Formats: sequence, structure tokens, C-alpha cells
Amino acid sequence: MRISYSALNSYQICPLKYKFQYIDKIKTPKSKEAVFGTLIHSTLNFIHTPAILAPSMEQALDHFSKNWNGDVFADELEERAAFSQGVDIIRRYYNDNDISKINIVALESSFQIKLGDHVVNGIVDRIDRTEDGYEIIDYKTAKKMPSQEKVDNDVQLTIYLQAFLDRYPEERKNLDKLKVSLYFVKHGAKLTSTRTEEDLKNIENKFLEVIEKIGESEFEPVINPLCDWCDFQNNCPMWRHKFKEERKIDTKEVNEAIEEYIKAKDDAKHIRTKIAKLQNTVAEYMNQEGVERVFSENGIIARTLKKTYKYNENKLREILEPLDKWDAINKVNTTALKNVLATLDNSVKDQIEETKELDKESFAFNIKKQ
Repeated sequence: MRISYSALNSYQICPLKYKFQYIDKIKTPKSKEAVFGTLIHSTLNFIHTPAILAPSMEQALDHFSKNWNGDVFADELEERAAFSQGVDIIRRYYNDNDISKINIVALESSFQIKLGDHVVNGIVDRIDRTEDGYEIIDYKTAKKMPSQEKVDNDVQLTIYLQAFLDRYPEERKNLDKLKVSLYFVKHGAKLTSTRTEEDLKNIENKFLEVIEKIGESEFEPVINPLCDWCDFQNNCPMWRHKFKEERKIDTKEVNEAIEEYIKAKDDAKHIRTKIAKLQNTVAEYMNQEGVERVFSENGIIARTLKKTYKYNENKLREILEPLDKWDAINKVNTTALKNVLATLDNSVKDQIEETKELDKESFAFNIKKQ
């Protein structure tokens, strides 16, 4: 199989999106976020393109302005906000970096590396020569920054480093001097990490595991924070209802049921809250008067004390283990397992994940207010 890192990442985020984009090849217009990100990348590439004199900030802003496409934005106000944000990014970039002193090795460098029987390809935004080694940089226009831990375990950066080492194999002996970085241009912040030989060995296994999952996948949709920016919502069973008017479906009765259901749930929530407050008032009165029953013209409220018990696991085990009965009642404790997982290597975690089996299927209704 030949696959790009972006396709690999897309599958890991949502298998159904991967299917729509790379198997069904459903065409969608570029989102405003994608158009904006592409222009920022193009401008940064323009800034660092080798020349006798590096482009000035004014020249970079001119490049950004001339290539601006306002057609993708909903209205003029949104377009102005996005354009201003782009200008701010470029100005901050010049303020934070001495362009003339950056030693560029490669820009927009494409690669193909073989992992097992498969080929993964992609494009590295930038490679710099540093004082004691090299730095591989990938630009990000995301609003949120990840933790340092996520950068330290970022698969994309590891693949980029492997591609660099395929091109410059002699640099493997200087692995500790090779940096991989994510540059978050909206924040003017760069998160940098390094990789070990073990990281590079593990990346092939991780890649092959994902490839195997793609081959066996039923491409189930996965709700995730990136759904709001997905171009396939009108095809996705998790979001398609939003586009019912476009499909010209008569849903009057369904819409009424949805509204009534949400209202009923709200009413029930208010009633439960009111009951809890009233119960608390009655309980305080009972405690004050030392009674367990109170009377009114409409009825009687009686209070009874309920107790629940659980076994002391250690004592229970001491009794049952000599009788060879402990294994028969011992079940997986999810909380304990979660604590143990935090101490294990990723390879062991993956093995444990593979032991999961479908237990039961059920439906639950949740409300999310607009």
C-alpha cells in the first residue's frame, strides 16, 4: 500500500472520514481553514526561499495580500478577521526570527520511505542546519497547542525524522543533535523534541499496525474535536441530520418530537432539582425533631435508612485463594487497569487494547444545547 501521512492520520482520527476521502474519493470544496493554512505556508515558504536578500516584512505581507482568497468566507466581517490574523502571524514571525541568520537546507521537501511492504509519502515544511546538527520543522496554524508530551510522541515528526535519515544516513550517529519541531505560528511558539533509536524502530511497528487496521476496518465514525471542521458532515450518520433541509426530507413530526424530547428532559431535570431541595428541607426537619415520619393533609413521608455493603477484597482473597475459588470471582477492575496502563510501554498498551471484545450494544440519548 502507498499512503501519505495525512491519510494515515485521517484514519486514526476517524476511520469513516478516511473512507470518504481516500477510498470513496468524495470531492469537497476546500474549507476556509485549509485555504488560510495553505496561504500561510506559502508565505513562509516565500520568506525563506533562497535569495541574495531575504524578503522584507513588507514584501511578505504583499505576497500574502496578493494571494488572498476571500470567497471562502461566510461574510465580510469573518474575512476581515481572518486577513488581520494572517497579517499578525507574519509580523510576529518577523519579530521573533532573524530571517537572514536562518540556515535553510530544504523547503517543502517531498519524501517517500518504505516501511515493511508499504510506502509512506509526505512533505516536510522546512529543514534547518543548526550549530551542532539539524532541525526538522513543521508549521501549524491550529488555534490550540498540544502538550510537550504529545510532541515527544508525535508520529508525524518521527516519520519526518526517518525520512531525513533515509536522505542523510550518516547523521544517524548524531541522533541526539537532530531536533524535530512543531511551529505554532498563531502563537509564535515552537515546541521541540528529539527521538531515540528505539523511537525510530517502533515507528515501523506502529505504522504497520495502522495499515493492518485499515485493511480490516469497517470504517466506523468517531466523534472527535475536529468534527466541526470536517468536510463530510453531510455524508456522516453522526451529523447528517443537520443537513435535512438540503435533502428535502419532510421531518415536521420528527422535529416536533425532538423539541418535545429536549423540553421534557429539561423539565425532568428541573423537577429532580426541586425534589432534591424539598427532600433536603424535610430531612433537616426530621433531624431537628428526631422523627422518621411527617404528616400532611396530602399524605405521609417516611424515611428509611438503606445500607449497601462491599467485600474487603484482601480478606476475601485470603479465604478463597486456598480453596482455588478466587479466580472464579475475580473480574477486571477498570479503574485499577487504567492505573496500571499508565505505567506500561506503548507496545504493551496496544496488546491490551487488542484484548477488547464487544460486550453489548445499546443506545443512549444525550442533549447538547446549541
